[in-house]
Amino acid sequence: MNWHQRDIIDIYEILKSSEGGITSEEAVRRLHEYGPNELKETKKKTVLMMFLDQFKDFMIMVLIAAAAVSGIIGELIDTIAIVVIVVLNAIIGFVQEYRAEKAMKALKEMAAPVALTLRDGDRVSITASELVPGDVVLLEAGKIVPADIRLTESAQLKIEEAALTGESIPVEKSVNPLHEESISLGDRKNLAYKGTIVSYGRGMGMVVATGMKTELGRIATLLQEEEEVKTPLQKRLAKCGQRRGITVLAICAIVFITGLMRGEAPLLMFLTAISLAVAAIPEALPAVVTISLALGAKKMVKQNALVRKLPAVETLGSVTYICSDKTGTLTLNKMTVEEIFVNGEIVSSGKLIVKNEEKRFNMDPLPTLFHALALSNDAVPDKDDNVLGDPTEIALYEIAVKNGFNKETLEKEFPRIAEIPFDSDRKCMTTFHEAGARRAVPLQGGNIVSFTKGATENILDNSSAILTKDGVVELDDKIRRDIADASERMAEDGLRTLAFSYRNWSSLPSEMTHGSVESGLTFIGVAGLMDPPREEAKEAVQICKTAGIKPVMITGDHPLTARNIARRLGIIDDGDGVITGRELDKLSLEEFEEKVEKIRVYARVAPEQKIKIVKALQDKGEFTAMTGDGVNDAPALKRADIGVAMGITGTDVSKESSHMILLDDNFATIVKAVKEGRRIFDNIRKFIKYTMTSNSGEIWTIFLPPFLGLPIPLLPIHILWINLVTDGLPGLALAVEPAEKGIMNKPPRHPKESIFAHGLGYHLFWVGLLMGSVSVFTQAWFIKSGGTHWQTMVFTVLSLSQMGHVLAIRSEKESLFKLGLFSNKPLLGAVLLTFVLQMGTIYIPVLNPIFRTAPLTAGELLITLALSSVVFIAVEIEKWWFRRK
Repeated sequence: MNWHQRDIIDIYEILKSSEGGITSEEAVRRLHEYGPNELKETKKKTVLMMFLDQFKDFMIMVLIAAAAVSGIIGELIDTIAIVVIVVLNAIIGFVQEYRAEKAMKALKEMAAPVALTLRDGDRVSITASELVPGDVVLLEAGKIVPADIRLTESAQLKIEEAALTGESIPVEKSVNPLHEESISLGDRKNLAYKGTIVSYGRGMGMVVATGMKTELGRIATLLQEEEEVKTPLQKRLAKCGQRRGITVLAICAIVFITGLMRGEAPLLMFLTAISLAVAAIPEALPAVVTISLALGAKKMVKQNALVRKLPAVETLGSVTYICSDKTGTLTLNKMTVEEIFVNGEIVSSGKLIVKNEEKRFNMDPLPTLFHALALSNDAVPDKDDNVLGDPTEIALYEIAVKNGFNKETLEKEFPRIAEIPFDSDRKCMTTFHEAGARRAVPLQGGNIVSFTKGATENILDNSSAILTKDGVVELDDKIRRDIADASERMAEDGLRTLAFSYRNWSSLPSEMTHGSVESGLTFIGVAGLMDPPREEAKEAVQICKTAGIKPVMITGDHPLTARNIARRLGIIDDGDGVITGRELDKLSLEEFEEKVEKIRVYARVAPEQKIKIVKALQDKGEFTAMTGDGVNDAPALKRADIGVAMGITGTDVSKESSHMILLDDNFATIVKAVKEGRRIFDNIRKFIKYTMTSNSGEIWTIFLPPFLGLPIPLLPIHILWINLVTDGLPGLALAVEPAEKGIMNKPPRHPKESIFAHGLGYHLFWVGLLMGSVSVFTQAWFIKSGGTHWQTMVFTVLSLSQMGHVLAIRSEKESLFKLGLFSNKPLLGAVLLTFVLQMGTIYIPVLNPIFRTAPLTAGELLITLALSSVVFIAVEIEKWWFRRK
C-alpha cells in the first residue's frame, strides 16, 4: 500500500478509523488479527547446538582423531595439547556466534516502550507493542516513533531519520499526499517510521504498519535472511586442512607398508606411521591463527578499531572494495557553512574576513549577514558550551561566532521581540529585533529590524532591493539572475542553500502575517551548507587506491550531495556519474553486474539495494567491506565479507551486525586495519611455510631411508618431540613479526588465490626435501663411518634445521642480517629455548633413556651444528636471488 499517495480521508476509510482513533474493543480485535507491534526473531539454535557446531570443521575433526590416536599410543601430553587447542577454538567460535545473535535484540530495543494514542476519543498511554493499524498516535520532540505512521497533523515536525535513510539532517514532515508512486523513504515526507526519533515540533498520525510490516521490520527480516559468508582465511584453512589430512594419511600408509616389506616389526611401524600422522597434521595452526588474530585485534584497539570477530582482522587484507556509507563515515555528520554569497560573489567560509571596526550592524552586507545568521537563530549553548538546536541553525550559529558575532552578546543590543515561526509551506522564518539605545541600525524608517531567512527562491521573490557594498540598490532582473545562478551553482556542488534578508520597521506591524511582513525585503546574501567530508578521509581514500582497494560510496542522501562529497574525497573524478536507487531498480541483475565494478557512487538507495550491490560485487569475485552506522546498513554489514560499524554514531543494530567497529568513526582507521590485516595474513603464511616445511622434512626423513637400504632413523618419541617443541613457541612467535616494507603498495590478494601461491608450495617442497636429505645424509655418513650416535645426530640435525629455517623466513625477501636478530625478540627467545631443550635431551642423563639419545662428543656436536645450518644458508641464498630478480 502506497500510503504516501493516499489522502487522509482515504486512509481513514481504508483502515476503518477516524481522527479520534478506534475503540478499545476494536483495538483488542485488531491486536489478535495483526499481532503485537514487535520485531519477531527466527527460531534460534540452542546454546548447546551453537557450541557443537564449532566441531564440524574438517581440520578440527582430524585434530580430534589425532588426539584420540595419541592417547591410544600413550602420548597423553600431545593428546591434552590437541584437546586444549580444539576446545579453545570452539569456545572462541561459540562466543562470536552468540554475539551475532544480539543483532535482533538490539533492533527490538529501538522500538518505543510506550506510545501516546487516542482510544475511545481519549488520550491514553499504552505499551507500544499494543499499537494496531488504525490507531491515532501523538508525536512529540524526543520521542521514538512507535510504528509506521501516516501523518495527519504536523506542527513544525522534524524527525531524525539518519539511522534509517542516511539523511544527515532532520526531515521536515508534512501531511499532504505525494503523487509519485516510486519514491525513496527519505522523500516520503508525510510518513514517520518506527524506530526514528522526533527531534522538533509535534505531530499526529495514523498507524499504517506494525511489527514486521514496518520499514524497520523489513530490515529485521533482511537481517534474519542474510547468511554470513566465511572469511578468506576460513576458506583457505578449510581447503588446506582437507588436502593436508588426506595427503598425510596416504604417506603414512606408504611408510607403514614399506616398513613391513623391509621386515620391520609391525608394532614399531604402526607406532611410527601414527606418530608421523600426528606430527604432520599442523595442530598448532588453529592456535597460531587465533593468537595472531587476537594479538592483531589487541593492537587495533589502540588504533581505534574494535574487532568483534577475529577472522575479520585478516579479511581486511583481502578486501578489494570498501563500500562506505557517507553520513558519519566519510563525513563529519555535522552541518557546516561551506560558502557564502554576498556582495555579488561566492566566498569560501574559511576566507571570510571581518575587521573589528566592521562588526557593527551597518550598510556593509557582510557584517549585516552575520547579524542575521546569529540573531535569526534558535540555537542556544548549554552550560557546557555545547550548542543545542537544529543542525542547520547550529551551523549558522557557529560560523557567526567564529567570525566574532556572538548571539548572546548581540541579543543584548538587538533583543528579539516577535517572530513568525518556520513552516514548510512558505519555507521561511522571520524574527523581529529592537535596536538598542546606541541606534546600531543606521537605516531609515525606525529602530526595529526584521530578519527573514528561508529558501533562496522564496526570499528572492519577496525582495525588492539588495544590500551591496555600495549601499541598497534596486533588485533588477540581472541581479536576480546572478543570485539564482550563484544559488544553483552552490546546489550543484551539493550545498543546501539558505537566503537571508532584512526589513526596517518604525514599529511592530499590527498584522503579524507572513503576507504583510515577508514582502518588500532587502536581500543580504546566501549561505551554502553541507555535512563536509572528514579531512583525513581524503588521504585514506588515496591510500586505499594505492593499495589496490576501490572505495565506493553508498548513501541514502541526494545525488548532488553524494557527487560533491565523492569528488572532494577523490572517490570519483569530475566527469564520473552517480547512480540512484531508482535507476538501480530499472537495471536487470545481468545489466547491473556488467556495470557494478565501474560504479563508485550510489545515492538514494534502500537497504535491500545495499545488499544487492554487495552481492553483485561478490558474484564478480570481489571481496567487499561495507562500512556504515545506521539501521539501514545492518543487513549489508552482515552480508559483506567484512562489516565495519561506527562506534560513536553507529546504532546498536549496526554494531551487532558488524565484524569490526571503528571507535573513532574515522574512515582513515580502516587503512590502519587493512595494513594490520595484511601483516597478520603474511605472518600466518610464514607459519604455514615454517610448520609445513618442517612436517615435510620429517616425512622425507622417515620416507627416504628404506629406499636407500637404511633403517628408519627416528623413533616415534623423536617425531612427537620435534613436533611439540619446534611447532610450538617458534611458530607462535612468528605472529608478532613486524609488517614488511611496502606492504600497502601491493594490490590485495586475489580472492580465489591459494594459500600456497607466490612460491609457497614450491618452497615447502624443495626446503622440506633439503631438510630431509641433510638428515638422511647425516644418517648414512655416520653409519658408514661406524659412528654409534647417528640416531641422536639425525634427531638433532632435523630439530635445529627447523630453527634455522624459522629465522630465515621472517621476511619474504630481506636478509635476516638486515632485519636484525633483535627485531623479533620473542622469536629469538623461542629459538634459543628450543636449542636449550634439544641440548637437554642429549646431555641430561635422566632424559637419555626416555629419548633413546646419547651424549655427543664435541666434534660430533660441531658437525651436527654445521649440517643444521645448511637449510638456513640455502633459504638466504633463495632470498638473495629474489632480490636480484
